Amino acid sequence: MAATIDEELSGMERDIRQLKIEYDQFFGGGRKRPPTEIEWRIEQVVKRHGERAGELKFGQRFRLNNLTQTYAKYKDIFRKKTALKEEGRSRRHYGAAAKAIEAERAKAHSAPPPAVPPPLPREEAPASKRVVATAAAGAANSFRVVCADPEHESENVDRLFQAFVGAKKQAGEETSKLSQAGFKEFVRKKTKDLQDKQNCRDVEYVVETIGGQVKLKALVKS
Repeated sequence: MAATIDEELSGMERDIRQLKIEYDQFFGGGRKRPPTEIEWRIEQVVKRHGERAGELKFGQRFRLNNLTQTYAKYKDIFRKKTALKEEGRSRRHYGAAAKAIEAERAKAHSAPPPAVPPPLPREEAPASKRVVATAAAGAANSFRVVCADPEHESENVDRLFQAFVGAKKQAGEETSKLSQAGFKEFVRKKTKDLQDKQNCRDVEYVVETIGGQVKLKALVKS
């Protein structure tokens, strides 16, 4: 069966990570040749879907654009390093290269949390723009859901809303002013804002009860 667009984009994302790992090996002396086969696969996906971008959904176009930009950035870095290597001006740092390879492998198998969680207005008073920046440590329980295109992921947004309202009721907080329509609009705007500012695709929303108070946070997924 032919791969779906989402499957091809996921494969492209994996290839970009592997490309960086194998180029690190190449520059560190662990490989004799650059990974041109992986580059060819990535460029085929870019060409195929770039020619029919109008057929892609918003989330797919956004994801393809981010992956293409990442690949172009890496390719420019690899081109410059390759030129230095061919001119004999590059140095082989075997230890550093090995550490970088291990770090990339670890990253490929686990999604690390962002270093600094982005601020999020509290839902119970969105107009006031109060910022919630509470660490996850000490949370009694939490509910998590990932959104990339809330307009087409209504089920996820509904689940997030129910979890948020349920947590506030359990904590004895006021919920009468919360509306599902207003919550959906908030998630849509917040997701779009973070995607534009952080150049990311996925945003993870977390409902947590900490010290008897319910928190709603948005975390950028790498």
